[in-house]
Amino acid sequence: MTRSIDLIIFDCDGVLVDSEILSSQIYADYLTAVGFPHTPAECDARYLGMTDASMVRIFAQQGTPLPDTFVDDVLALEHDVMARDLQAIPDIHAALRDIDVPYCVGSSGHPGKINHSLTKTGLADFFGSNIFSGTQVENGKPAPDLFLFAAEQMNTPPERVLVIEDSPAGVQAGVAAGMTVVGFTGGSHISPGHDDTLRGLGAHHILDHMNGLPDLIASLQT
Repeated sequence: MTRSIDLIIFDCDGVLVDSEILSSQIYADYLTAVGFPHTPAECDARYLGMTDASMVRIFAQQGTPLPDTFVDDVLALEHDVMARDLQAIPDIHAALRDIDVPYCVGSSGHPGKINHSLTKTGLADFFGSNIFSGTQVENGKPAPDLFLFAAEQMNTPPERVLVIEDSPAGVQAGVAAGMTVVGFTGGSHISPGHDDTLRGLGAHHILDHMNGLPDLIASLQT
């Protein structure tokens, strides 16, 4: 699939910052503590790429509502852990410096979490105010709302947007938005076979290391 690319939308967690392995442990510990036993692997499989609001809806629909303080509790736990342990995805700084196409962030995360993560890893200056959160749209990933909103804000038609995503929900959202989708498999949370999962959901390309991103983008320019 070849289209000229005028905008790149980066997911944040698992694409810009290596946070998913930390978040999965936080969610697993929290859910287990409030009576819903989960392992980190189960959290990855079930909720990767979703907003906290989507998780709240899922549990409510199952008849097992989460505590009213769930979102605030998780944000506080993530803030502490990320401040201590969060790292950038390897070579993302160099990749961003080498890209000559406009780019932005389109993440399911809360705005405060996104900004904290980007600041902690030295990535905030690359994006400035071009950061869009799942809290700004009605439906989170796998719905296309966030990516379509980000593209509209960046004045770019969907067919000329490249989405970089690590999660099944994110890949589905990008495909549903009519965008070219790269499945990124370079995060420390990625398990064997994840590339096949993302391809099966419609990812047009697979990227396993950010040092290959500039060349991939160049190859898509027609």
